[in-house]
Amino acid sequence: MAANKFGRYVWLVDLIRCHPYITFKEISDNWEDCGLGDGKPLPWKTFMNHKEAVQTIFDIVISCDSKRGYGYYIEDADLLEGDAFRSWLIDSYATLNQLQADRKLEKRISFERIPSGNKFLQVLLQAMRQNSVVEITHQGFGRSHASTFQVEPYHLKVYNRRWYLIGWSVYSKEIRTYALDRIQNVTVTDTEFKLPDTFDIDKYFEGCVGIIADTDIDIERVVIKAYGWARKYLATLPIHDSQREISSDDESTTFEMTVRPTYDFLQALLQQADQIEVIEPQWVKDEICRFAENILSYYKISDNAQ
Repeated sequence: MAANKFGRYVWLVDLIRCHPYITFKEISDNWEDCGLGDGKPLPWKTFMNHKEAVQTIFDIVISCDSKRGYGYYIEDADLLEGDAFRSWLIDSYATLNQLQADRKLEKRISFERIPSGNKFLQVLLQAMRQNSVVEITHQGFGRSHASTFQVEPYHLKVYNRRWYLIGWSVYSKEIRTYALDRIQNVTVTDTEFKLPDTFDIDKYFEGCVGIIADTDIDIERVVIKAYGWARKYLATLPIHDSQREISSDDESTTFEMTVRPTYDFLQALLQQADQIEVIEPQWVKDEICRFAENILSYYKISDNAQ
C-alpha cells in the first residue's frame, strides 16, 4: 500500500475521532486545508473508498447519523481509545501527516529516540507473523558472555526507551523477557509454534508497572501521598492505570493503586524524588527507605574528610 494512501486513511479516522458527528462538507473543508488533498475538495467517491478501507485495515466502522445533521462518527469509539496499539498508530501517523503537510515545523518538533535494538524489529515481526521459532544470541547485563538459544516470539513491548521481546524459552520452559539492545543476533528457524490461546499479554502484565512480571510478588493495594508539583503531575500522568485519588487537602493528595510492587514500580516511585511518601504497605515503605539510605550514603562526608 502506498504510504500516502495509508496517511489519508489515518487522517480520516483522526479527524472524525476528534470531531464526532462532523458533516461531509466539514470533512471536505478540512481535506482542502490539510495538505493531503492538494487544496482541492474531497470527492464523494474518494471519501466512500477511504471509509471502506478504514474498516478493512483498522476494523474501524465510520457511520452516519441522520438525526444529528448527517454527521459522521466512529462506532464503538471507546473500544478504539482502549486499544493501545491502534491509538498509538493513529496518533503517530496523524502527527506525521501534519509534519509532511508543513515542513516548516519539522525542525520544531522532537521525538524521544530509542537508542538501539531497532535493527531486529523487522525480523522479529516476520517471525511473529509466521509463528516461527527464532534463535537469538543474547547477553544480559551482568553476564560475562553471550548465550544462544531458541525462543517462541509472543509479543513485542516498548518501555522506557527500550524494546523488549516476550516469548517462550524453549530451553527454560517458561515465558521470559529479553531486551532487544542486549540481543546480538536473530535467526528465524523453520520450526513453527502455536501461540497458546491462553496467552494474554494484559493478563501477563496484570498489576505491573514496566517490564518485570514477577509472579512471586503479589498484586496488592499501595497508597502514596504526593506533595508539591507531584500532586498535579501524578493526577495527569498516573503511575498505573488503577491509580485513583482518595483524598486531598491544601498540602497533599493521596492516591491508591492496585499493583505488583516490582523493582520497576519502586523505580517509578523514586522518579518522583522527595515529592511523594509511601503510606502503605509497610514493606514497600521499607524498600523505599533502603533506597534512600543507599543514596544518602554516597553523599555522606566521612569523618576523615572533615
